[in-house]
Amino acid sequence: MITLSTVQFAPIFGDKDANILKIHEVIDSLHSNIIIFPELCTTGYFFLNNDEALAASDQFDSDVIGALQRKSTQRHQIYVIGFAESDEGKVYNSAALIMPNPALTSVYRKTHLFYKERFCFSEGNTGFFVVKSDEFDISIGVMICYDWRFPESSRTLALKGADLIVCPSNLVTDVWHIAMPARALENKVYLAVANRIGTENRGGEELQFKGESGIWGYNGKIMAKSGVDEESILTVEIDPALTRNKKFNEFNDIFADRRPDKYL
Repeated sequence: MITLSTVQFAPIFGDKDANILKIHEVIDSLHSNIIIFPELCTTGYFFLNNDEALAASDQFDSDVIGALQRKSTQRHQIYVIGFAESDEGKVYNSAALIMPNPALTSVYRKTHLFYKERFCFSEGNTGFFVVKSDEFDISIGVMICYDWRFPESSRTLALKGADLIVCPSNLVTDVWHIAMPARALENKVYLAVANRIGTENRGGEELQFKGESGIWGYNGKIMAKSGVDEESILTVEIDPALTRNKKFNEFNDIFADRRPDKYL
């Protein structure tokens, strides 16, 4: 069994030092095997333009990620951290998947940009991929927030072998709760959403983040859920091996029964 935690809090826009300190303090307080933080949790979310996002960004090989890598290796924990990532003059809405073995640490860049993100970030170019940890016997795939709206995101990760899909988020709608159980059920995977709370006022517009982080089992049932506006850490135990047999009765297998030639 593996212990999995989601962290729900309110990152402070423009105060990267405070946000990073908060992340380290939370990690130091937890003994979970996997800890998931929200989207853009090092910087805050509501950038107004590309220049702002670029100025707040970090490279994947920065000291910020490096310090988390050392902590991951020392503590034998996996971290998922949403951050603004700069690379070759572009900035991406990214999530670092930080593994105890640095050779497995990787970065996912958000594929589907939501709302005004298109004015701040470049479209992600990593595609969806899965990282396997032999140490914990688990395969993890990452999607970020608005990616959930596209069933192809989670299906691609599941077909690539994900036992667990993690979804760092800054969700502002009330409809995503409908889809997350389906994403877990239709792929027979665990699914964990780390959302944020609080509000951000920028350029005469306010965004209110809806909290309610959640962890769903491979049967689509909710395992744990946070409140709407509270700082919260959810922790559950999961068994990745239970996701790998895609049968649900004697005759049907949700992957073997697929007919991709009929879908387009």
